[in-house]
Amino acid sequence: MLRKFDTQRSLSDNIKLGTLTAMSAGMVNVMSVIVFFAYTSNVTGHYAVLAEELSKGNWYQAGVVAAWILLFFFGGFLANFIIINLNRFNVYLAHALPLAMEIVCLLIVGSYVQFFYMETLVETEILIGFMLLAMGIQNGLTASISGSTVKTTHLTGLTTDLGILFSMFTQREFRQKKHLRDKAKMQTTIMLAYLLGGFVAGYLYYEVSYNVFYIVCLFLFFIICYDYYQIRFSVKLNRA
Repeated sequence: MLRKFDTQRSLSDNIKLGTLTAMSAGMVNVMSVIVFFAYTSNVTGHYAVLAEELSKGNWYQAGVVAAWILLFFFGGFLANFIIINLNRFNVYLAHALPLAMEIVCLLIVGSYVQFFYMETLVETEILIGFMLLAMGIQNGLTASISGSTVKTTHLTGLTTDLGILFSMFTQREFRQKKHLRDKAKMQTTIMLAYLLGGFVAGYLYYEVSYNVFYIVCLFLFFIICYDYYQIRFSVKLNRA
């Protein structure tokens, strides 16, 4: 899932990566809505809030929302910066490191909420910022290594693409094109995985409370370990 880059990636690689990261994004977004009453897997709504606060002259609130948007932006910048600079040395490390950073961000949020959170406004704003940074890193990672094919933290563009694809499939000539069928398969899988992740997080929250944050981290850690195991297994086969 992580050790290949851009054109070297197969449909299976992208579906595996997209499924697991979309599930984690869905879980993170639902948890942020339940705990903080804010969306954190995308910034579309935050742009609207920023414009509203600026129009009202609420400079502090506008500054906070602008900071959230910049953190999401910085997450994408950071993920791609790591990838393009480390790819020449170690492709797996270049792709695994951003996920490790995302895990750290979510562990900080989960641990703080579980043990220290007093539900103050400042605490909430900072924790939302950490979650937006984590989602920016994830979206930057998946988009970068897949050549912008896989984006898993928000579904607006994906839903639009699916609408276009399904309209094209009303014509036989388009249904026969394998690359269009593959794209529809991958995007449908990502959409369902995101929805499933959100459902699971909402259900688990009432069973295990804030431990859901740790479950998301386990999902991401599994991705890192899966590829590490595949690399070690391939090395052993080559030596045999």
